[in-house]
Amino acid sequence: MLRDITLGQYYPVDSVLHRMDPRTKLFGTLVYIVTLFIADSVWAYGLAALFLAAAIRLSRVPVKFMVRGLKSIVILLLISVSFNLFLTPGTPIFKIGFLQMTWEGLEFAAFMAVRLIFLVLGSTILTLTTTPNQLTDGLEKSLGFMGKIGVPVHEVSMMMSIALRFIPILIEETDKIMKAQMARGADFESGNLIQRAKAMVPLLVPLFISAFRRATDLAMAMEARCYRGGEGRTKMKPLKYHYQDRLAYAITWGYLIAIIVIGRFVPFKLWIF
Repeated sequence: MLRDITLGQYYPVDSVLHRMDPRTKLFGTLVYIVTLFIADSVWAYGLAALFLAAAIRLSRVPVKFMVRGLKSIVILLLISVSFNLFLTPGTPIFKIGFLQMTWEGLEFAAFMAVRLIFLVLGSTILTLTTTPNQLTDGLEKSLGFMGKIGVPVHEVSMMMSIALRFIPILIEETDKIMKAQMARGADFESGNLIQRAKAMVPLLVPLFISAFRRATDLAMAMEARCYRGGEGRTKMKPLKYHYQDRLAYAITWGYLIAIIVIGRFVPFKLWIF
C-alpha cells in the first residue's frame, strides 16, 4: 500500500511534459484543479477527462503507474462517496433504517468520486514530470511578485519542494521500519481497521526520529556548501519559455474558456455545492 503512493515521486523519461518549463506545468495544474471545482455537468467532466488523458499521454508515464497511485486514496474515496450517497436529500431509491439512498445522492457521489480521482491524477502528473529543483525555481519565479510585499518567496518555494521530495523518502522509510518490526513478530495485517491503526502507532517514533535526522543532515549539508538562496543567486539552468510552453499556455486558456462556456450555456447542470 505504501509503495503505491506516487505523489512526490519523479519519473525520469524524455517527454514533452518533462521538457516543459515548470511554470507552465504549475499554471496548467492550477487551472485544472480550479476547473474541477467549477465543472457542473457531464460535458465539463468529459472535457476534463480528455485534458487529463492528453496530459498523461504527453508525459509518457505508464498508465498502470498512474492508476497505482489511486490505491492510497481508496479509504478517503469510500468515505466521501458514502457521505454523499446516504446523506443527500432527494428522491429515495431505497431505505434501510435511518440510511436512505437517493437519486440526487447517487449523482453527487459519482461526480465527487470522479473529481477526487481527477484531482489526484492531475496533481501527480506535476510531480512525476518535474524535479524538485525545477519545482523550486518554478514556484520562485511564479510567486516572485509576492516578494515585493515582504513574502520570503524563495524560502517558501524551497520548503514546499523539499516537503514534496520527502514524501517518497518517508514512505520508503516507513516500509523499511514495518518490515523490520514484522521480522520481530509485529502484526500489521490482521484485525479490523481500528486494530490496524493502533498497530501503526509504534511506527511513529522511529519514523519521526529518522525524519528529523534526515532534515538535520540536509540542513547541515546546505550550510556546509554555503547555500544562500533568494536575491542574487545564480542558476546553472535558468528558466526559459520555448515554443511548446507558449502552445501549452494557449491550450490551457482554451480549456478554461471551454469549461466556463459549458457551465454557462450547456444544459443538464449538476451543482456540487
